[in-house]
Amino acid sequence: MPDYSFVRQTDGFTCGPTVALVASAALDPEYGATVTDPAAEQHRLHRAANFIWPRKLGTTPPGVAAVISRHTAPLGVRYGWRVFRGDLAPAIAAVECDWPVGLLIGNSIPRHWILIIGHDSGRLQCFNPARGSETTIAVEDVAGRKLDPLGFPRAFALVLPRRTV
Repeated sequence: MPDYSFVRQTDGFTCGPTVALVASAALDPEYGATVTDPAAEQHRLHRAANFIWPRKLGTTPPGVAAVISRHTAPLGVRYGWRVFRGDLAPAIAAVECDWPVGLLIGNSIPRHWILIIGHDSGRLQCFNPARGSETTIAVEDVAGRKLDPLGFPRAFALVLPRRTV
């Protein structure tokens, strides 16, 4: 995955669009090359992802999946979402094939998006848009609600490649 450490969410509501931007740029290098102003692109993607949902409430899993799918459909893959129920096998399989996976985390309610970009020996490499940096967490910590290094302890939803077109 290319280095997108220069990309950071611009406010408390653009973590989802930032995750979608980084995933889309990694999967579609032509798109990535056109992003000269990541802050402006985050806001454009936020508007595109949230037709009805208020932007002050963040970005929904279907919105993040739709934004990424615009860049993966030509590759024969669409992104979809699912509620996280403790099974990371599909996410691990995806990132091992270089398909990044969005993960919605929070406390008692969903609050923040991160992007899983790698897996090695039971550890997940995650891009955190709040910091514009990568963090590594143990796979068992996701199901064990020990995601505090990412900002919140609990996983709520996954956005991952799910079917071919």
